[in-house]
Amino acid sequence: MFEIFNETNDNIEEIKDIEKVLEIAIKKLKLTNIEFNVIITDNKFIHELNKKYRNIDRETDVISFALEDDKLFPKIDEKILGDIYISIDKARTQAIEYGHSFKREICFLAVHGFLHLNGYDHMKKDEEKIMFDLQEEILNEAKINR
Repeated sequence: MFEIFNETNDNIEEIKDIEKVLEIAIKKLKLTNIEFNVIITDNKFIHELNKKYRNIDRETDVISFALEDDKLFPKIDEKILGDIYISIDKARTQAIEYGHSFKREICFLAVHGFLHLNGYDHMKKDEEKIMFDLQEEILNEAKINR
C-alpha cells in the first residue's frame, strides 16, 4: 500500500501517526489497490528537488510527484500514485511558527502531499477550501488537533 522512508539521521517517533493519518485519508477517499511512498528528508535535499523540478531555488516543506501525471507511465491494475517528500527541518520550524506540535505538522504535510497525489490542489480559492477542509477532517478524525 505505502511505505515511509526516513532518509534523515533523526529518530522520528511520529512515523506511526503518519501511517494512521494516511490510512484514514485512503479510506476517506475510498481508494483501493494503490501504492505510494513518503520520504522524509532534510532541507538540503528538498531544496535540490524544488530547484531541479520546480525551478524554485529554496527549500519547501512538502513536494509530491504524481506518477500518473506522466503520460508515458503505463496504466496497470494497481494504481501507483507516486512519492511525497517531506522536509523534517521545515516541519520542525513550521510547528514552532504555527504554535502546534511537530506531530501535527508532519502529519499535516503527509496528508497535504497525499491529497496532491490524488488531484487536489489549492491554486484557486474554491479548490483550496475543498482541499483544506478535507485535510482538517482527516486530521481531526485521527485526533491530531492544533
